[in-house]
Amino acid sequence: MYATASCPYCIRAEQLLRERGVVDLEKIRTDLAPEQRALMIKVSGRRTVPQIFIGDYHVGGCDELFALDRAGKLEPLLCGTAS
Repeated sequence: MYATASCPYCIRAEQLLRERGVVDLEKIRTDLAPEQRALMIKVSGRRTVPQIFIGDYHVGGCDELFALDRAGKLEPLLCGTAS
């Protein structure tokens, strides 16, 4: 997950992922490493944080993560059983 320290959407997204059992969340701080922000834009096509990837799947931002959860599709994706 590409994030910054003070972004409320990043904090909410991380909290949801933790609630769903994610323990090995890799947080890439774009506020500390500007070159990571450039990479985030290149791989996601977006400029805002958070940008969330589960494996190679680009979820998108916080709103997309919560929508995936509401649709019941987040946990299967996290478990590797999404179809």
